[in-house]
Amino acid sequence: MTGDSEHILAPQRIASDELGEASAAVYARTSSANQRFGHSIDEQVRACCDRCRLLGWEVTHVFRDEAVSGTEIDRPMFQQMLHAAEAGHFDVLVFWKLDRFSRSIMHAVKLERSFRTWGVALHSATEHLDTTTATGQFNFRNIANAAEFERELIKQRTAMGMKALALEHKWPNSRPPFGYAKRADGRLEIDLEEARWVRWIFETYLEYKSMADVAHMLNDQDVPTGTSTAWTTNTVRTILTNELYVGQYSVADVEDDVPEYRLLDDELFTKAQRVRTRFRRTSGERPKMRQHRKETLVEGILQQYEEYLETGRSAAD
Repeated sequence: MTGDSEHILAPQRIASDELGEASAAVYARTSSANQRFGHSIDEQVRACCDRCRLLGWEVTHVFRDEAVSGTEIDRPMFQQMLHAAEAGHFDVLVFWKLDRFSRSIMHAVKLERSFRTWGVALHSATEHLDTTTATGQFNFRNIANAAEFERELIKQRTAMGMKALALEHKWPNSRPPFGYAKRADGRLEIDLEEARWVRWIFETYLEYKSMADVAHMLNDQDVPTGTSTAWTTNTVRTILTNELYVGQYSVADVEDDVPEYRLLDDELFTKAQRVRTRFRRTSGERPKMRQHRKETLVEGILQQYEEYLETGRSAAD
């Protein structure tokens, strides 16, 4: 078995010279692209095929979902497998472990009822799971419950770890807010160059009263965003509403005043909020779009139309 993308994008049809008493489909899933040995897609498929040979089942299909969460229902190959099961293309679905099939008990139990209606049994290669009997169905629900319990424990441990970081005023991910750098100990420090642009954004917004105009000027000056995308109204709004710039730290339900994170004085920040929410407090109409923005939009539309015409001429030739 190989783990190339071809097998991930489409179900693999497997020919067998030995006819078993039932036809089987194998479903394998990993939650990350670099899952370790013993849990990889190839290892899962190998273990499932070995179990099918032991039981005399002919493996007719293999469905693979790589780097997809078990809590997601719309997994590409999972959906194809469901359609094949409903169409009666196999008699039993084999997976390495129930949590490869589903991490949600409600989802798993609902699916088990559907498979039963379709006349398709479920079988785990590593657990005592066989839904063809009442005892097997009881075990199925217990194992599904354990899988969801484990998922909830992981969520709780993650939340606890996040809370522990927040209590030390550390930043919880690798990308700090614009205006800051993340130190080796996890805390933030002010990036002087980006901090200068943060202040510029607030002051310019107070002058022009337009987030779109501020974004346009930032892009004209090739100011780095910290990401691969350009400045937009949303990215400017994110900066204008970030209370971290006045030292108000808020992560994982931890809210605290951290003076060393302050970039702006309260007066500048408050003025920007008043301008940003001015239309909520009054019945006044929004100002008309500025002329240079109109010109930019018109130029973009004309360019798209010209490209459309050129495509039509090329097709005619």
